[in-house]
Amino acid sequence: MDMNTVEKLLTTTRSVRKRLDLDREVPLDVVKSCLEMAIQAPTGSNSQQWRYLVITDPEKRKAIADLYSRSFKLYAKESAAAAPKLPPTDPRSQRMMKVVTSAVYLAENLHRVPMFIITLLEGRVEKADVLAQASFYGSSLPAAWSLMMALRANGLGSAWTTLHLRYEKEAAGILGIPDHYTQTCLLPVAYFKGEDFRPAKRVPVEQLTYLDSWGEKLW
Repeated sequence: MDMNTVEKLLTTTRSVRKRLDLDREVPLDVVKSCLEMAIQAPTGSNSQQWRYLVITDPEKRKAIADLYSRSFKLYAKESAAAAPKLPPTDPRSQRMMKVVTSAVYLAENLHRVPMFIITLLEGRVEKADVLAQASFYGSSLPAAWSLMMALRANGLGSAWTTLHLRYEKEAAGILGIPDHYTQTCLLPVAYFKGEDFRPAKRVPVEQLTYLDSWGEKLW
């Protein structure tokens, strides 16, 4: 196994928004190959109750994008109210502004992205306890992340989004999704422009990791 390739894939796969090619068609056979890799991910009791809804129809993409946009406007207001007040010169403020600008761009252009993939899992856990919910989503989300990496390896960008889930029932109605399936995320998918993806700036792992007891530093 070429660890350089593995490291590059793991450290440079991230949400792509502004660099999505909105005019280039995504071949279904490429996406099938990516999905075949993704479903090698673990799933609870090997139940394989995941499902994937690939959306290319322009009218349905527009309808789902409208739900996303409605949710984004509410989310933006909630986030602005909760965000810490930082001076414009603070590096955190500048990084936050880049993220906000990118998110706004996606919300305004989501309908133009040539393909959506909605990940789903059979069952509902709204009223379940923490164990049941963690086990449930743990049977879907690893495969979704694997799918994002497989797409990246094939020159396709994606972004992990959940905002349309504020209106999950409406989305289900548009797409004909049965009531007993839960949507877990929506990936806008398109070829990306450019190749200069870099590792993101993160809090050092030494500040995030403990040994044996909470707060006991490992390094």
